[in-house]
Amino acid sequence: MIKTLIFDFGDVFINLDKTATAKALLKLGAFEMSPEIVKTNNQYEVGQISTQEFIQTYQDILPKATKKELIDAWNAILLDFPKHRFDFIQKLASKREYKLILLSNTNELHIQWIKKNVAFYEDFKSSFDAFYLSHEIHLRKPSAAIFKFVLDQHQINPSETIFIDDTKENTDSAIKTGIHTWNNNPKTEDITNLFTIKSNLF
Repeated sequence: MIKTLIFDFGDVFINLDKTATAKALLKLGAFEMSPEIVKTNNQYEVGQISTQEFIQTYQDILPKATKKELIDAWNAILLDFPKHRFDFIQKLASKREYKLILLSNTNELHIQWIKKNVAFYEDFKSSFDAFYLSHEIHLRKPSAAIFKFVLDQHQINPSETIFIDDTKENTDSAIKTGIHTWNNNPKTEDITNLFTIKSNLF
């Protein structure tokens, strides 16, 4: 029996355009997603470097771009947050049948944008028993350590837990810890259909 639901954020609740940032950066000058840039992005996502250091890295590569242009390009990945998904999690929280946890690879600039642009963000956050963002806990998916952290933190049984994420690499990692998963397809599936699609677990 499932007792704990762990949710990703992007492309589970808020819609993403994962190609938008690279496209926006290309408009600002000659840009290539090099291994060094990927490393910088990952460091930022786990809070190892500050927002100021992060932006400076991009300004060094794209010296003609303004700070605002770089931040806007970085946040271009973020789209809309359909209210029916917020209603779903709020209703689920009100029933108190499950422990609800959000576990997201999210950096400071992205969460600042969400706080500013999603009117119901605080109510969304308060629907969860725990709300973990990678830059705050210094861990990111798909590392096995992040799943062990959540399991240990809440003393939950992985066989009584389901993790929902749109990235297969992340759900594959969770499976290795014994957690049930749903690798959702954001183009064809919606979180509000969780209990229908994964009815065999509930």
